[in-house]
Amino acid sequence: MKIVIDDLTGSDIAAFLEAHVEQLRSISPPESTHALDLDGLRRPEVTFWSVYDGDALVGCGAVKRLDAEHAELKSMRTDTTRKRSGIASFLLGHIIDEARAMGFTRLSLETGSTEFFQPARSLYAKFGFEPCAPFGDYRPDPHSAFLTRAL
Repeated sequence: MKIVIDDLTGSDIAAFLEAHVEQLRSISPPESTHALDLDGLRRPEVTFWSVYDGDALVGCGAVKRLDAEHAELKSMRTDTTRKRSGIASFLLGHIIDEARAMGFTRLSLETGSTEFFQPARSLYAKFGFEPCAPFGDYRPDPHSAFLTRAL
């Protein structure tokens, strides 16, 4: 597998992210869905990575700069046919290393609080993320879980 910085111009990543946003919107109320669309992910404060297994796009993730020391993990997704195959761990380790190399000292994220998101919360806990208060522009939300870790 390889991880590459993606400029988000390809049709494969556009379709992959569209499926991601549609799935999240089907699970969470609109006011509790915080996934960025393509335009949001193309902003200069976002670095986006895609994971390929050969020519197949199998995962993605991003970091959004909040300030000079704090970044937010965004758009973590693994192809639904490849869940529990190590892709998310491979990518998350890479993103943590890259965020540290970019000079960030803290990495935070928002994910869902329902049972559907339990595997994601378990993955984040395995990588040292702990519950925290809402950060950035987030507000308390019963559908959201906020997690953070020092880098």
